Amino acid sequence: MAGVPGRCAWAGSAPDMIAYHDREWGVPVREDRRHFEFLVLDAFQAGLSWAVILRKREAFRAAFAGFDPARVARFDDADIHRLRENAGIVRNGRKIEATVANARAFLGIQEEFGSFDAYIWRFVGGRSIQNRWRSCDAVPARTPESEAMSRDLKKRRFGFVGPTICYAYMQAAGMVNDHTTDCGRYEQVRSLGRR
Repeated sequence: MAGVPGRCAWAGSAPDMIAYHDREWGVPVREDRRHFEFLVLDAFQAGLSWAVILRKREAFRAAFAGFDPARVARFDDADIHRLRENAGIVRNGRKIEATVANARAFLGIQEEFGSFDAYIWRFVGGRSIQNRWRSCDAVPARTPESEAMSRDLKKRRFGFVGPTICYAYMQAAGMVNDHTTDCGRYEQVRSLGRR
């Protein structure tokens, strides 16, 4: 995307990372399938770099039924075995099993709250938190909001939703604006976070 001077340092120079930074990261998500996608990808990122996950994103999309939680919730042992053999994704058995369990818990939240979106935005009072970090080094790995989200998701039987993973998810889903103030996307994303 043209016209994004002074990107956040983490975006680096790889075209896919730049595109993700310039088009997606920090943009408020309001659609349930997109929420599920970021939950899946952030769980698989644990212990790995985002660049690795981003390169495998389309393979994850194909493997996990287009990130349709209702379809993933129906995966059985044969599906889990198939995913463990899929070289296109991260073949971590615990993360694969957690994704299927998370899809089932996701459906429970949709039933209880009407949508996952209605549930998840409660952790930030329905609006994006607008931070004002001057450097990427100042950005925290977890916050009280991500800790509260993690506790509640764990009570609802989600796996791979520790406070750090939840904060990465919050950043991706635009629940917080963690673009640095010298990044050209900071003000653009800030304007999107107002409801």
